[in-house]
Amino acid sequence: MKTLTESQIRNAFVNASKGEAKRAALPDLESIDFSGLDYLGWQDAKRPRQHYVALEVDDELVVLLLRGAENPPGRKMMCAWCEDVVDGLHAASFVAPLAGAPGRRGNSIGTSVCADFSCSRHVRRPPQPYELRTEDPALLAYHREMRIEGLRERSTTFVKALLARS
Repeated sequence: MKTLTESQIRNAFVNASKGEAKRAALPDLESIDFSGLDYLGWQDAKRPRQHYVALEVDDELVVLLLRGAENPPGRKMMCAWCEDVVDGLHAASFVAPLAGAPGRRGNSIGTSVCADFSCSRHVRRPPQPYELRTEDPALLAYHREMRIEGLRERSTTFVKALLARS
């Protein structure tokens, strides 16, 4: 992922009003290593139910407003984006309000994503023995690349579905 600036993020919201985009609490962008990220996700420190995800879709930056629970449930749930249940906090349910009039009427679409938005780390971890039984470096690299590509494809598909319904 390319390094992002505050103005790039605020101008790329697709399902939030200009006021919501302006009020969004952003993470410390200077401290983030974007080289290992497929998307940037964070929780609004001032509004714990609001979360944001920034990702590139067809070479354009798109930022989504997501709503979720303040304290995600402790049960295991598979992340729909990285398809991981092994590492980190468990997945949580999020809804993305649609843009424009449908969103103002309360329409949204939902998904389950890692509660701590660590999908990029999950798809890059070494496979568990039940996932891949090999030590062949070429097969391990291929497995990793397929997991990364799957994350990018599934997260992009969610954004495109949101935009198509707005």
